[in-house]
Amino acid sequence: MAKPFHRAFLLIALMLAGTAFAAAQTPKIKLGFAKCAHCLPMSLTPGLAKGVEIEATGFNSGNDVLTALVSKSLDVAQVTYLHYVTALDKGFDVVAISGQINGGSECLSSNKLALAGDDWTAFKALVAKTKSEGQPLKIAASRGNAQDIHMRGAFLKQGVDPNKDIQFVNIPNPADHFAALQREEIDMVCSVEPFASQIRLSGAGKHFVFPYDQAAGNLTNLIVTRSDVVASQRPGVQGVVGAVVDLNDKLSADKGPWIDVINKLTGLDKAVATEALKNATPDAAIHRSQTLAIAAMMRDLKYISKDVSAEVEKNMDYSFLEQATGKKKNDLGY
Repeated sequence: MAKPFHRAFLLIALMLAGTAFAAAQTPKIKLGFAKCAHCLPMSLTPGLAKGVEIEATGFNSGNDVLTALVSKSLDVAQVTYLHYVTALDKGFDVVAISGQINGGSECLSSNKLALAGDDWTAFKALVAKTKSEGQPLKIAASRGNAQDIHMRGAFLKQGVDPNKDIQFVNIPNPADHFAALQREEIDMVCSVEPFASQIRLSGAGKHFVFPYDQAAGNLTNLIVTRSDVVASQRPGVQGVVGAVVDLNDKLSADKGPWIDVINKLTGLDKAVATEALKNATPDAAIHRSQTLAIAAMMRDLKYISKDVSAEVEKNMDYSFLEQATGKKKNDLGY
């Protein structure tokens, strides 16, 4: 018969082995997100994760996040519907697994322009005048981000060709939009929250339009992964989607943590953060029909080179959302 000391030692050893085994079995997912008002809440997902360990990292833009995903530096990425379509056009392996938060786009004009908010007639007249004088309006965005496509689609619908009628200025980091507009280096910018609210509240620029009158509407954020991650780390991916769904429910009920995380990660004050959230809506659904319309619009804008409709549908996996919400895909945007 084993002595009491030996039995106790054996019990402790078994407990430690069990703990180590459980830790080894907990999936670890590297998650990337962009630094914008509707993206920053993704930094809170590690605290809501169940059955998965999430390592969340912020990037300057959605373009940077997508690059990290396709290069396999990340397992899951918060990007946009526009990045999803662009990636499919380039033949990248991306799978849409959840929505996140929509909105966040605003076009703001320089104070030097005598342009009232939502006055498309005056804007089109100004575009025609400056183009005829050989000094087309300088309009900025972060190329390839949702705000860039929202702006281009809205302009095109109004008869303004963003490739011919204006001078586009690419400012990759949205945090730099404020300074460019303040210094009057540009005439207008389509920026992302909370930087859009920072511009407006500081008086560096003024509201022109929320550019949602186009095929994308206000659809912005999408959670994507790769097919190899789905195959090899399904429980981990499920844990991430579950955390996103839980997070969205919490943010819908209480915007306090949302305001706090914007303040913490951008350094902008809470008044700016509060204003930014007027232009953001939690939404975990994956909107299939609108994504197809986005793909068609992006082809019209010559942002993509071919019809990717089949790939758009094929690469949407609703199974994670179905499990996380208890709903069927027809109630989740399909």
